[in-house]
Amino acid sequence: MCGRYTIFTPPDDLEDRFGATARRSLEPRYNAAPGQKLPVITNDAPETIDHLQWGLIPGWADDPSIGNRLINARAETVDEKRSFRAAYERRRCLVLADGFYEWTETDAGKQPYRVMLADGEPFALAGLWERWQPPQKQTGLDEFDDGDPDTKADPVETFTIVTTEPNSVIEPLHDRMAVVLPPDGEQRWLDGEADGKELLEPYQAEEMRAYPVSTAVNNPSNDSPALVEEVDAPA
Repeated sequence: MCGRYTIFTPPDDLEDRFGATARRSLEPRYNAAPGQKLPVITNDAPETIDHLQWGLIPGWADDPSIGNRLINARAETVDEKRSFRAAYERRRCLVLADGFYEWTETDAGKQPYRVMLADGEPFALAGLWERWQPPQKQTGLDEFDDGDPDTKADPVETFTIVTTEPNSVIEPLHDRMAVVLPPDGEQRWLDGEADGKELLEPYQAEEMRAYPVSTAVNNPSNDSPALVEEVDAPA
């Protein structure tokens, strides 16, 4: 799975890399976590970097807490599962990142590793997005508002990250990995191609590296440059 990642590439470099303009300030994130609003590019606005909430809330959901369980979508079943099927067909996105974390068991406990491209460049994870409309606010004891815009809640836009089988870099750490799209596949993903899922394959291992980082990353409230510094591997 992918439950934490980084995106601290300078904003100008990120906009140049993806040919898109950010709607709002791009703050560095060294420990991006579910529930946070994070930078993505949707197929609806491919020239814009938006901020969506991590944890997909399907349009049919009654309870937004379902998003807590839908931070990842398996590539093998993404076109079959009710939670993801419609988004896979019509609402794809690029989740902007420059690294992600995985954990492995050691005698001392879980040891986090940061995974990145060997050249240090930012990349796009394959994502899906949804726009969920909360129920209208209650205006009386037994009645709901009839559409007054003053009482209608704003829609919530959310995303999930697609995962696949691990490559040889990730395999010692976890049995799943986030789908890192090749640069020439990013637009194809947004355009709705890859019906045969040829883009949802493990990224080339020789172009990636993983290194151990501080266990401080285990706490999602920690978010500082120190989290991405390499530490000695556990004995």
